[in-house]
Amino acid sequence: MKSIQVACAIIENGGKVLSTQRGESMSLPLKWEFPGGKINNGESPEECLKRELSEELGIEVAVGLSLPPATHHYPTFTVTLYPFICTIVAGEITLHEHAAIAWLPPGELHTLDWAEADLPVIEIYRKTLTGPIRGAC
Repeated sequence: MKSIQVACAIIENGGKVLSTQRGESMSLPLKWEFPGGKINNGESPEECLKRELSEELGIEVAVGLSLPPATHHYPTFTVTLYPFICTIVAGEITLHEHAAIAWLPPGELHTLDWAEADLPVIEIYRKTLTGPIRGAC
């Protein structure tokens, strides 16, 4: 089975978190996800995030706290997400691949129709908001 390594960004701004909706022509069409992409050979997850967010959303981010990876097994492939808490440092969001964005408080993220692989990332993130490691960001 194919295995994919993906870096994803939990972008915070003003107490809200950025969610992106996959385009209709993408795999898992119209599902919501944290933005990011496949990690290339020889590329760190942080480098991947900076590249992907520039390409997909036209923004530059500061990559902060790394959260534990989450692996999900879809019927035809396995994906491991490497989440990072990030902030936008330059640029305005422009959708190049995604259908829509939403800024939601962490407690409302579950109201969207998420890609299954992102669901454990939401739980990991929400636990960090109340845990002792949060101040490291």
